[in-house]
Amino acid sequence: MSHRELSGAYRFAAGVLRPVFTAITRRDWRGAEHLPATGGFVVCSNHMSYLDPVTFAHFLYDSGHPPYFLGKEEVFQVPFVGWVLRSADQIPVHRESGDAAAAFTSAVEAVRAGKCLALFPEATLTREPDLWPMLGKTGAARLALTTGCPLVPVAQWGVQEMLMPYAKRVHLLPRKTVHVLAGPPVDLDDLRERPLDADVLAEATERVMHDITALLEQLRGESAPAVRYDPREHGQSRTGNPAKAKEIAAKRARQAGRAAEQAGRAAEQAARRAARAAKDRAAKDRAPGRGGGPQGPDGGTT
Repeated sequence: MSHRELSGAYRFAAGVLRPVFTAITRRDWRGAEHLPATGGFVVCSNHMSYLDPVTFAHFLYDSGHPPYFLGKEEVFQVPFVGWVLRSADQIPVHRESGDAAAAFTSAVEAVRAGKCLALFPEATLTREPDLWPMLGKTGAARLALTTGCPLVPVAQWGVQEMLMPYAKRVHLLPRKTVHVLAGPPVDLDDLRERPLDADVLAEATERVMHDITALLEQLRGESAPAVRYDPREHGQSRTGNPAKAKEIAAKRARQAGRAAEQAGRAAEQAARRAARAAKDRAAKDRAPGRGGGPQGPDGGTT
């Protein structure tokens, strides 16, 4: 799709963001020749910063492929930003819900209309401590296999120096270099004729994450961990800020501890009251005239 075919809202957003990021970053962009010249396709990147979508879109836009994103619904609810995204035909996704099926249908239609669909297969910022790609979700692979389109892997590095995962403060100085490297389409040919079951989707997704990771190794000049990071094995949710979730869990643990302590004190106080009551009853039972011996005719004890 050419730039001339874009909506006014899309051109407006590009006209605002592109000059800004051209001014505040240096760019090391490679591999644009792997992006298909014609037809719709899917392009996938690693995800480690809230700025990733902007730098990813900048690379694709300047390479002649204006991207369309599947983004979480919460972003579409932000005043003005949501209007721009919807007007620019971006696709909202209700994560971890049945509504994701509607977003997938829209994505299929977009690819078949010749658009470039940009996805983050991890579906959230990576939880891997050193920012390597973690386990991916199957949406990108399902989209490529359903439509038969190419799936191009991309790695980004450097943008995290501007904004680390879940950080709120942006660091613009000194000027950062954003590295983006696209690779050849992921080889899915042997999977395209097979039934689209869980095993095929898992295999295709792992190939996508493998190729993205290999590109990132080139950018970083080091090797990724041999085993891909799985948040579930570390007691982490796939969505939300893991540090905040840890804080909330610790707070709930403290609250539960205080509640247990209060319950323990209440039980102890109740036990003491019961003991005193029993002692008082026993003392009354031993008092004269309260069953100390057989009663005489006048009611006294003998």
